[in-house]
Amino acid sequence: VRNRDWRWRALLWHFLMWTTVDAQTRYSIPEELKQGSVVGNLAKDLSLGLSEIFERKLRVASEAGKQYFSVDAGKGELLVSDRIDREALCGQSANCVLPLQVVVENPLQLHRIEVEIRDINDNVPRFQTQEIKIKIPESVAVGTRFPLESAEDPDVGSNSLKTYTLMKNEYFSLKFKEAKNGKTVPELMLEKSLDREKMSTHQLLLTGLDGGNPIKSGTCKILINVLDNNDNVPIFNEKEYVVSLKENSTKGTFVVRVKAADADEGVNSEIKYSFGSRTPETVLSTFEINEQTGQIVLKGALDYEAFTSYLIDITAKDKGVPEMEGHCQLQLDIEDVNDNAPEIVLTSKPSPVREDASHGTVVALIKVKDIDSGNNSKITLQLPNGLPFSLKPSFSNNYALVTSGALDRENTSEYNIEITATDAGFPPLSSKKMISVSITDVNDNPPVFSQSAYNVYLKENGVAGSILYSVSASDLDTGENAKVSYSIVDSKVHDVSVSSYVYVNSENGSIFSMHSFDYEKVKVFRVQVEAKDQGSPSLSSNATVHVFILDQNDNAPAVIYPSPHAASHLRVPRSAKAGHLLTKVTAVDADSGHNAWISYKVAEATDASLFTINLYTGEVRTKRAVYEHDDSSQKLIVEVKDDGEPVQSATVTLSILLEDGVSEPVLELRHKASEPGKKGGRITLYLIVALASVSVLSLLTLLVLGVKCMKSSTSGATCCVRRTLSDDDKKPNRNLHIQLNTDGPIKYVEVLGGDVMSQSHSFRSCMSPMSEYSDFTLVKPSSTTDFKEVISVLDASLPDSTWTFESQQVSATLVCTQGELRAFHLIAISTFPLFLFN
Repeated sequence: VRNRDWRWRALLWHFLMWTTVDAQTRYSIPEELKQGSVVGNLAKDLSLGLSEIFERKLRVASEAGKQYFSVDAGKGELLVSDRIDREALCGQSANCVLPLQVVVENPLQLHRIEVEIRDINDNVPRFQTQEIKIKIPESVAVGTRFPLESAEDPDVGSNSLKTYTLMKNEYFSLKFKEAKNGKTVPELMLEKSLDREKMSTHQLLLTGLDGGNPIKSGTCKILINVLDNNDNVPIFNEKEYVVSLKENSTKGTFVVRVKAADADEGVNSEIKYSFGSRTPETVLSTFEINEQTGQIVLKGALDYEAFTSYLIDITAKDKGVPEMEGHCQLQLDIEDVNDNAPEIVLTSKPSPVREDASHGTVVALIKVKDIDSGNNSKITLQLPNGLPFSLKPSFSNNYALVTSGALDRENTSEYNIEITATDAGFPPLSSKKMISVSITDVNDNPPVFSQSAYNVYLKENGVAGSILYSVSASDLDTGENAKVSYSIVDSKVHDVSVSSYVYVNSENGSIFSMHSFDYEKVKVFRVQVEAKDQGSPSLSSNATVHVFILDQNDNAPAVIYPSPHAASHLRVPRSAKAGHLLTKVTAVDADSGHNAWISYKVAEATDASLFTINLYTGEVRTKRAVYEHDDSSQKLIVEVKDDGEPVQSATVTLSILLEDGVSEPVLELRHKASEPGKKGGRITLYLIVALASVSVLSLLTLLVLGVKCMKSSTSGATCCVRRTLSDDDKKPNRNLHIQLNTDGPIKYVEVLGGDVMSQSHSFRSCMSPMSEYSDFTLVKPSSTTDFKEVISVLDASLPDSTWTFESQQVSATLVCTQGELRAFHLIAISTFPLFLFN
């Protein structure tokens, strides 16, 4: 606590004496000096008289915490007051400097001095184990290397470990390998083939020498056992694995997985992993290895200050007789964890700042410090994002808090500025300081809407004058500057002013409809609302209200074919079988969604057992074969209903005549084709030629349509999408019509069952006598700019997951160009029948 008080007082004096030029003095002494040894003459180096030392109360404070030095007040000398062990203070660091603060009073001055602690050769190289045991097969090749244990010397520089020597012998020599951590690793290399029968053991002596004067050394005995038989050594995938771990890694953290392979078979190839036999206890207590998988995990705590790295020998042994083993090394580097947070000192209290203060106005003065060293003491100051303040560096970790942007009292009348000081350590440590700054007022705030855009959904056929929505804007100013009025910004909807659709209450922002809306005429429009305050000059802002008209089931299905206004008779041969197709009833609904899903049923029939209609497609077929006693004149009333609520419906009457002698073209064609002879062959040829001609004409027609579409687009780049419906979703949506619309930035896709002739262009093509469906509908194009948005709205508009039927194909093709999107809807295209004749 006393040391900490001295630090605070020294830092405070340093802060108060900004105008004082700090004297920088550096001494250099060897470690292990006796107590009372003279480091240097402070009085002379600081230009102080001996009388001033006592009168001005000169004292020395160590920033390291422990007091290693004192001052002789009579001589003005700096003395050693405690044992200084360089290795304990600085470890393996090349430079070891103790910073000191010299404080004198009257007048108050702060001087910083540094004492460099030089290393002396007071440590000998030391091996962790006194004896290294190595097992080497007699069949090992000459030149094979075996890693040896490295010696450790706490000294640095020339006093550290320099080299190794090996006792002279004819079988082995000493080689060296440079590890990535800069250390030299000794290796034993085989110079001559081993013969177990001649010599089964070898004893060698390894000596580690430092570079001190005099030289100091340490020794280690090497005992080599020569093994017989099993002649394949497990080989690791890598000779050296390099891994780094954070100092604060928790127990169980995965380190690395080593992998070795043995070329032998059976038990001779089964491998067990372990740490080397000479692995120190510090490694064994910190790490563990799975002997089966080779996975190494952390089982103890890491301490960067104790060990900055580990060089671990890993052994892979097979289960042969004798055992063969391979070696690799794991270099594990420990990443330091920063453990001292920076400190922020406020040197002046902030004064209130005007809202219109210019950039660079000084608000407060601060100072930062960090008792760590190196990158861990490098401090970065940071302010929260979005504040109109910044930090301007001054000198020696001093900063000024200044304005850097426009201030707004109505938005923030007082800023609680949290200054964060973060050091450059890993992980970085930080501290925070809160500074409160008051802002004086200036009128400068426009009204602000609660939302920049509103979506309003309104049912069609509503009552005129009903409220659609209420927008709200607030103004952070006070008095007249905060009073807001609302108005509609004039714009066009279908070439009509938007004010003819809606109006807004100027006081409360409520938007009312001017009349009832019809979904079939207006589906969506946009309203721009302006909010203006009463200030001088007045300020304003706009918000967009998107009004979507929701469809109601107010349109009954309309029968397109057969025409309900024109009388027609259907002729059916009495030879017709069950399933014979009479006609297809086609209807549309001007509504959309479920309201436009159409279903068909027989409401009334002369003979209910004779005819049936498909619920979804409207195909009228015979339920059974026509009997001779059936009435020649049949009447069928078909009811067409939508899926809305309440249900809307329409009916159409079919008059059917049962006649003899009416033949089916396809049956006759097949009958004639089955007749043998030259005439049948000619008919076959004619049919093939006709079929090919029709196919060519169809392709030419599609090609012409494609060329016209491309010419009408503004760009040559097109994109297409095609989807089909599945059999699982046989809903009454067989009369779908896709309408793509846009209103400025509002884009949507409408799936309708409405009046095709009012929404699109319809064509009918007779593709063959047996075609069940032949409607082709081309929906009129609408402009859009975002194809992906169209597809997403299309997916949201249809309840079905996919679009495919069992007996028909329904597809939607969207062709988009730059600035234009065209939609095509192909309804119920049946497969063109193809007849092959032998």
